[in-house]
Amino acid sequence: MAKMTNHSSGEIRSNNTPDKIFGAAVLILSILIFIVIVYPLWFVVIASISNSNLVNQGAVTFLPKDIRFYGFQQILDDARIWKGYLNTILYVVVGTLLNMAVTMPAAYALSRRNFKARNKVMMYFVFTMYFSGGLVPLYMTISALNLISTKTILIILVAVNTYNLIVARTFIANSIPEDLYEAAVLDGCSHFNYFAKVVMPLSKAVISVLILYYGVFHWNDYFNALMFNSNADNSPLQIVLREILLLNQAFASGNGGVQGGYGQSSADQVKYAVIIVSTLPILCVYPFVQKYFEKGVMIGAVKG
Repeated sequence: MAKMTNHSSGEIRSNNTPDKIFGAAVLILSILIFIVIVYPLWFVVIASISNSNLVNQGAVTFLPKDIRFYGFQQILDDARIWKGYLNTILYVVVGTLLNMAVTMPAAYALSRRNFKARNKVMMYFVFTMYFSGGLVPLYMTISALNLISTKTILIILVAVNTYNLIVARTFIANSIPEDLYEAAVLDGCSHFNYFAKVVMPLSKAVISVLILYYGVFHWNDYFNALMFNSNADNSPLQIVLREILLLNQAFASGNGGVQGGYGQSSADQVKYAVIIVSTLPILCVYPFVQKYFEKGVMIGAVKG
């Protein structure tokens, strides 16, 4: 009996050895991936407060050197950056509200099994994911509506994202029991009241995910502003950042007379400082919706 016990314990130890090796390999790989992701972010932080000449010479690696806050001082004094910041906040807040006001009701309507045309309507939405009229017809349409170089077009251009609509539709169809609707109907509840008082409160997880998706999209929206806006007063922060980078390249090529530039060494510091300023709000908002993120994505994208 003792021999059998010893033999069994030996088998357990031998079986645990591959698991330990696998666990150690996963841990080491995770640490390496973490370093690869975090170091560029850390380098931007230390480069934004270090002497730009030392950064360009490769002397700044892990810790800042010759600390100076010239880049952040220039941001506080530059009206272009603050105007771009305010425009971006406007586009994010109003645009995201519009996106949710369109996506959630559409997702609810398309999730109703008694809506006979829902599959055909959904097919039209999915069709736009793979085919489009092209940039020139889109520009001509926007121009015919007199929306070129207006704040309105940067808000309403992408009123609904088809992928986000599919996630919300799948979430509602699979996560909210049909029995709730039947009970609400017996109490005299209409579709609008059921959607507002039952569906929306029970969809907090997917709503948080969609707000994050749409908010990040509007915050990083660069192409639409570049194509459909030529008014500097309407430029979002990303376009202002692009102008700063172009001015930096102009100074690097020896053209020091570009209006609105900072100078070669200072422009580098401003560039890194603007990157921090442009990404910090998203990093601050994400922890508040992170607990809903995995749940909403898994339920909305995998089920059904």
